Amino acid sequence: MDILEYNRLAWNNNVESGNIWTQPVSSDLIEQARRGEWEIVLTPTRPVPRSWFPPLQGLNVLCLASGGGQQGPILAAAGANVTVFDYSEKQLEQDRYVAERDGLVLTTVQGDMANLACFDDETFDFIVHPVSNVFAENVLPVWKEASRVLKDRGTLISGFTNPLIFLFDLEKEEQGILEVKHKIPYADITDLPKERLEQYKKNNTPLEFGHRLEDQIKGQIDAGFVITGFYEDTFGGKSLLDPYINTFIATKSVKLGI
Repeated sequence: MDILEYNRLAWNNNVESGNIWTQPVSSDLIEQARRGEWEIVLTPTRPVPRSWFPPLQGLNVLCLASGGGQQGPILAAAGANVTVFDYSEKQLEQDRYVAERDGLVLTTVQGDMANLACFDDETFDFIVHPVSNVFAENVLPVWKEASRVLKDRGTLISGFTNPLIFLFDLEKEEQGILEVKHKIPYADITDLPKERLEQYKKNNTPLEFGHRLEDQIKGQIDAGFVITGFYEDTFGGKSLLDPYINTFIATKSVKLGI
């Protein structure tokens, strides 16, 4: 199964159905960003600390697997030179829509987050990578490519899932029961019950992967990053686990060479 192509079409479908992560930001938020009043998220609810950002004016920013008309337009309005990179053309259309609506200059490029061959080495000063590698079969190439296209001393900010959310039987969880069933690493394509997987395919639901924290964190370190910032987030009350543990992680990493 071509997971990359499947998830491209699934995210195109999410745009059509109005998924929250495909809804463009408002013109009001763009105007606020132009005045220096802005924030973005990498995880479901918690804004990224402003201290994680250098001055944005003229900064070359890559929004990696970050289409949907959200982070990219905000940062462009705040003064950055923004490139939005995503495999879903419909998601990229949302960024172009905001740019045209509000008179922003940004670039959109379609491609796989694990293959940034279209960019030269050390092209960008700053990379924004919200929760999206949950849809990548292998996360290690994502970190390596991010490091390659980032300038020395450049910064990568990333959001990703804590893999413990994939431990539990999904059908039992929907009934309000947390029952451990799966091992990590996890993959919908191999670990979902056959009937559930077929339902996902019928409904064009994106397929997910639960990567080991070693791959998410040590993977960055092995790619030449030093982690200098960290916080956690919940699912905003949408998960049975929210009262017990934060299930999303955000990191700030600086490229210091391999």
